[in-house]
Amino acid sequence: MMRARRNWGLRVSLFVCVLLAGWDARAAETTLKLNGDAPATGADHFFVPFDVPVGTKEIEVSHVSIAADNVLDFGVNDPQGFRGWGGGNKEPAIIGELAASRSYVPGPLPVGTWQVVVGKALIKQVPASYEITVTLRDAPTLAPQTERATYVASAPLSTDSRWYAGDFHVHSLESGDARPPLDEIATFARGRGLDFVLISDHNTLTQLDFFVDAQSRHPQLLFMPGMEFTTYAGHANAIGISNWVDHKIGQPGVTIEASVKALRDQGALVSVNHPTLDIGDLCIGCAWKHDLDPGLLSAVEVMTGTPSTIDYLGKKKAIDYWDELLDQGYHLPAIGGSDDHRAGVDLTLFQSPIGDPTTLVFADELSVQGIVDGVCSGRTVVKLWGPQEPMVEIAASVEPTGDTVVAASVTWTAKVTAGQGRFVRFVKNGKALEQVAIDSNPFSHTLQVSAPASGEDRYRAEVWDDSVRRTLTSHLWLRAPAVEDAGVDADVDGGADASTGPGASPEPAGGCGCGVPRAQGSWGAAALLLFGLFLRGRARRGRRRAHSRRRAHSRGRGCA
Repeated sequence: MMRARRNWGLRVSLFVCVLLAGWDARAAETTLKLNGDAPATGADHFFVPFDVPVGTKEIEVSHVSIAADNVLDFGVNDPQGFRGWGGGNKEPAIIGELAASRSYVPGPLPVGTWQVVVGKALIKQVPASYEITVTLRDAPTLAPQTERATYVASAPLSTDSRWYAGDFHVHSLESGDARPPLDEIATFARGRGLDFVLISDHNTLTQLDFFVDAQSRHPQLLFMPGMEFTTYAGHANAIGISNWVDHKIGQPGVTIEASVKALRDQGALVSVNHPTLDIGDLCIGCAWKHDLDPGLLSAVEVMTGTPSTIDYLGKKKAIDYWDELLDQGYHLPAIGGSDDHRAGVDLTLFQSPIGDPTTLVFADELSVQGIVDGVCSGRTVVKLWGPQEPMVEIAASVEPTGDTVVAASVTWTAKVTAGQGRFVRFVKNGKALEQVAIDSNPFSHTLQVSAPASGEDRYRAEVWDDSVRRTLTSHLWLRAPAVEDAGVDADVDGGADASTGPGASPEPAGGCGCGVPRAQGSWGAAALLLFGLFLRGRARRGRRRAHSRRRAHSRGRGCA
């Protein structure tokens, strides 16, 4: 009996301890209700403040839009600024010192006034009511995320100068509307033969915290830092970004021009994603409607997903938008991206897997800087339907400087690999020229042209299958020599080898007779000719040595 009483007393004591422990946990939490209505007018974003006291170790923010017809996006700022952007995340945002939920930044929790950032993505029912619950804890519930690390660009995965295959538009789980972790992305991408993927999550860079860890497990696939700069008037891709830039256009000091310049200032290339995808509420803000100087852009996403999915839903194709910018004289290379959100699995009708399309970049090495430099030089090819499509390269008989050939005339060569049974053609200034059947592997198609009397002409090569475009290159541009250089024909020795196209190193600006007055008489012409050949030989000998450090002519491209 005494033993039974002792056991009963022990059970009561344990129950009281558990009860007190539960009471202590509840007492350690403070809950704030921040319900209200979105302002009917004003900027696209507004802020709901709350105070964080001393001793807070974790903050949880849950949120909901009351009306099903409305779409509100959510993020969090601390007193110093950005702490994450979940956008349409359904789950609560949790921010602690050593861990955070997806899309949010862990770290010290400063005392003071924080803000829930609310974006008015779509308001159909007024008032646009919301419910926000903020829970402040003095002990974390999330385990420390030891796999997070400060992002450092990896060493080159390859030092070969060649074409590298990749996808410039892939989302990881750090995007609120995406699912896959980096490991799944890497496995799928390598299964398709890709060399790199740009992780372009919406308005956050928290994915970079996991790059070092994931890169160590996937030494053959380069994770490239990126961010899809997502606004309600268009999406841009920041290629090679390292620091977050505010996307809340319309807030004090936040303009599209200032934001793009802030991206460029850190060395990022800026492209426009799915610029003509105007399908209303099915894709909020997907079409590019910003009034931005195209000279601040670095590239254009000419295909998003395969042509059978996203890109061809709009009335106007992204390729046409690209050509319109080029008509204005902007030298913008083509890139493509799948906009994959699921690592290639369980895709819906309007989704494309990683690698559809595939962008080929000729680079000196497989590194972040190598790929950025390759794009900046205009050395890109887009396989619109995926990595299995034919390869086509455009080359010039006269050595280009960057993407531009300066000569009275030139012979273009389009070299096609694995294209039997299809057709190849050149496109001049956006207008298609005669197509030729491909009957061998490899196959070459040439075109001899003269430079325009003024301005520039641009040429690209394309592979077609009946009425379907399969692959396209970025452009090479042709302009006539200046009057003072006209005495030296840049193609006087029969031209460089046809391999000197986008995949070869450009000659430095100011080579081969540039700036030398035209000589008079036969001796002067001969001397000038010999001097030109001498400089050409020197340039060829120094080409390989200078290849890795040369930057392209970048008129209108926005490259560093």
